[in-house]
Amino acid sequence: MSVLVSVAGQFFLKLGAVKLGKVNSANTVSHILSIATTPELIAGLACYGLGALAYILLLTRVNLSVAGPSASLVYVFSVLLGYFIFKESIPLVRLVGLGLIVSGVILVVWQK
Repeated sequence: MSVLVSVAGQFFLKLGAVKLGKVNSANTVSHILSIATTPELIAGLACYGLGALAYILLLTRVNLSVAGPSASLVYVFSVLLGYFIFKESIPLVRLVGLGLIVSGVILVVWQK
């Protein structure tokens, strides 16, 4: 649950960032002020807050040595969101890195 809510947070933050446009030295202050009034950014921050709460609750039941690496799946899902929703490319090197993350999580949570 923590991973999914955090990925939703990244999705909304990206939507809000696209809405804001690119930051430069002339519009930095207005962009920072706009963060508080952009619904997508508020939703993204709220999702991150819920993700943190879910992670805290998870830590009451699971060892940090398992929960921490498992949280790295946020990176995998974020790249997939970028690819499917925002039409971002995934270079081969990034695919290999994602494969290593998934393999690492599998090895960490694997129980004999």
